[in-house]
Amino acid sequence: MAEESDAHYLTTGEVAARLDVKPATVYAYVSRGLLTKVADSDRRGSRFREDEVARLARSRRPGTGHRGTVEDITTEVSLLDRDELFYRGHNVADLVAAYRVDSVANLLWSGELSAPPTQFAAPPEMLAATRAAVAVLPAQARLTDRMRVAVAVAGALDPLRFDLSPQGVRRVAGILLAVEVDALVETPKSTGNLAERLWPALTDRPAHVHLLDTTLTLLADHGLAVSTVAARVAASARVHPYGAVEAALGALDSQYHGNASTLAYRFLADAIADPVGAVSERLRLGGGLPGFGHLVYQRVDPRAELLLGMLRSIPAASAALHAVDTIMARVGEPLAALPNVDLALAVLMHAFDMRPDAGEAIFAVARTIGWIAHTLEEYTEPPMRFRPVGTPPSR
Repeated sequence: MAEESDAHYLTTGEVAARLDVKPATVYAYVSRGLLTKVADSDRRGSRFREDEVARLARSRRPGTGHRGTVEDITTEVSLLDRDELFYRGHNVADLVAAYRVDSVANLLWSGELSAPPTQFAAPPEMLAATRAAVAVLPAQARLTDRMRVAVAVAGALDPLRFDLSPQGVRRVAGILLAVEVDALVETPKSTGNLAERLWPALTDRPAHVHLLDTTLTLLADHGLAVSTVAARVAASARVHPYGAVEAALGALDSQYHGNASTLAYRFLADAIADPVGAVSERLRLGGGLPGFGHLVYQRVDPRAELLLGMLRSIPAASAALHAVDTIMARVGEPLAALPNVDLALAVLMHAFDMRPDAGEAIFAVARTIGWIAHTLEEYTEPPMRFRPVGTPPSR
């Protein structure tokens, strides 16, 4: 085993210089598992193994003017570090305590929290057309199906959709969120908080606007999830923002990503009736426990911790929370050690009798904010060009 001395380790600044990236990107590589951060016992900061940095440097494609792997994508939109989530350097826990999602959207899109909150609005004729198109869908169409149609129609009706300037993209962002939400409700509100406008599409129970607003902020971005990568790949080709969000919505509609809250909702429905029995059945069928565990967070999902903490003050959430607590107490590690945000969404849905696909819709509306932030960032980057590694023909 090599000696652990400074001769074999680099500081964050040295790694950033070696890889020709910003220090924030170094920590993004840590959150993706590409680099291992070692605490420095002698001074403040972190160190990184030089050989590991060298391997990462060799895997990049310098000098081509293009980026050839997902690892080459750098972002300052969000960072996952030590079981904490940051949006442009701000801890998400601090943001939900002080700002509405409208202001957080502005932070993600422009880097400014002090500016007036973003207004989400679409031209009346565009909104009428998107609602007419959505109305054609069958009753069993899910909320995210309706959102995809609304986004496609809005893009087709916008003659300035290829204005890729920051101002043009932010204009489209306000339209996108407006049509995504207002096309889902019977009587849309052209003004008001995004959470207040979305709530009637999810349930007919009295609105808890602050709770939903917090949920939207917690879900707005989360590194390079598959839907975010889809949006960035599209934006790399200079697809307009409507198209980038369409690509992301397509990737979101998948078993391993956007549908996770629905799986957690169904599991929790069984667990409310019989917590241990629900776990037993999942184990018998050979599956894990929906809503538990995470690929990045080690001890706690900060989003779930915040949302579940808020839900404990809601009497209607007591049955779902009792099921969660029972599972954690009776089953424990490793199966039920870490409740994730999908489980917190499921508790929210059961507490307010939301429709079964409400979690997917909440996730999609929230993540649209992040997709736009990544689209803005991608428009400033060199285009991606993926090079396949071919297999020589057999002879």
